[in-house]
Amino acid sequence: MGLLVAAAAGGSAGGTSFLVQLLPLLLIFIIFWFFLIRPQQKRQKEHEAKINAVQRNDDVVTSGGLMGRAVKIADEHIEVEIAKGVRVKVVKSMLADVSSRSSKPAND
Repeated sequence: MGLLVAAAAGGSAGGTSFLVQLLPLLLIFIIFWFFLIRPQQKRQKEHEAKINAVQRNDDVVTSGGLMGRAVKIADEHIEVEIAKGVRVKVVKSMLADVSSRSSKPAND
């Protein structure tokens, strides 16, 4: 009977040791979640909302660096006027930034 008690005590100590070793890994994951993963997901959702809300005459910047004004908007594509009379078609998901022409500049 004493052998069973000793085996049970040894098994619980091994389980506790495993939890103590696993605790730092869980703590690191939680820190990564709150400081890296969660803010990135929030920024991505805000960016998607901004891209989906693009309207005609909004100023846009593509991920390639082209700046222009939204002229025509479709489901997947957007037509951007980059100079007077020069229009290019851009895939909506490749827009890096959208700013509304009706919004006031920060320094005014």
